[in-house]
Amino acid sequence: MASGQQHDRATWWLAVPLALLCWPWLGVAGVATAAGAFLFGGLCLSPDLDTLSRPSQRWGALRWLWWPYRRWISHRAVWSHAPLIGTAGRLLYLGAWLALLSSLLQPFGSPGPQEIGSGLLRLWEHQRSLCLVALAGVEASCWLHLIQDGDPMPRWRRRRRRR
Repeated sequence: MASGQQHDRATWWLAVPLALLCWPWLGVAGVATAAGAFLFGGLCLSPDLDTLSRPSQRWGALRWLWWPYRRWISHRAVWSHAPLIGTAGRLLYLGAWLALLSSLLQPFGSPGPQEIGSGLLRLWEHQRSLCLVALAGVEASCWLHLIQDGDPMPRWRRRRRRR
């Protein structure tokens, strides 16, 4: 299993080469989106948010947002370390916080969940390829993390197999 420092180093080193794969299809915007999503995914939206780790500390004053996540999700559980499921879970968790905070701040002039949702829908309609590249970049950073951890049979898969 790699250390936090090794995860960070690999994320930084692979961001640009992986992003350059988007160049022929999406140009500069695709490269920037892929690199940014890969870095955000690896450094701030890591599968290790289920522990008190570097990625959770990077959230700074907002790191308290991940406290319930750490309490609910055990380390290396299917909800944090499974491909696709883990990334989707973290994105949905973050989206739930965004919806809650926007509804609480709406009386003070902040856009509400409906406005944010419709804005995201418009973004999806007009920039679908860049949205897909962003999602792929976040997921690719998760795969890098799982490959670096090197355990081909995480705890959740071993339990299921014993039955």
